[in-house]
Amino acid sequence: MSENIKDKIQASLEKIRPSLQMDGGDVELVDFNDATGVVNVRLTGHCVGCPMASYTLKGGIESQLMEDVKEVKGVEAV
Repeated sequence: MSENIKDKIQASLEKIRPSLQMDGGDVELVDFNDATGVVNVRLTGHCVGCPMASYTLKGGIESQLMEDVKEVKGVEAV
């Protein structure tokens, strides 16, 4: 993973993190696949097992990352 892309992804996640933390959750970057453009993240805290986690992942995290980092094509939870 390119350090430049990793830094951009981390900066984008920092925008999202406060809203997740307000509900007792969080997100951490696991990996970015340069070939596919897929970011792997781990949801933690109250996000684990939350019925809204898939919406948070796609509607919140993925859309923000794709807006901020042109190399990102998708996000998956691991």
